[in-house]
Amino acid sequence: MCLAVPGKVVSIDHRADPLTGLIDFGGVRKQACLEYLPDVRVGEYVIVHVGVALQRLDEASARASLELFEQLGLLEEEFGDAWRQAALQESGSEAQ
Repeated sequence: MCLAVPGKVVSIDHRADPLTGLIDFGGVRKQACLEYLPDVRVGEYVIVHVGVALQRLDEASARASLELFEQLGLLEEEFGDAWRQAALQESGSEAQ
């Protein structure tokens, strides 16, 4: 299944053609095309579908969606082992 998943823009490569950025999906980071949102800024949240950021999203909505997707097991289905590893790293850093 391919979800439209919210993520936080971590960095933007303005030299790339097409415009791309590194997006953090609750610990899993992936590159995404930002061509449809050329004025997006680092720190903003976007919805990404099949590697393309389609729309901005406010932080509260993004976090609520990520939490719901995680509860339903959809993030693990979408990101597989990378999601599991990110979740383990995050819980390990909280324990410290």
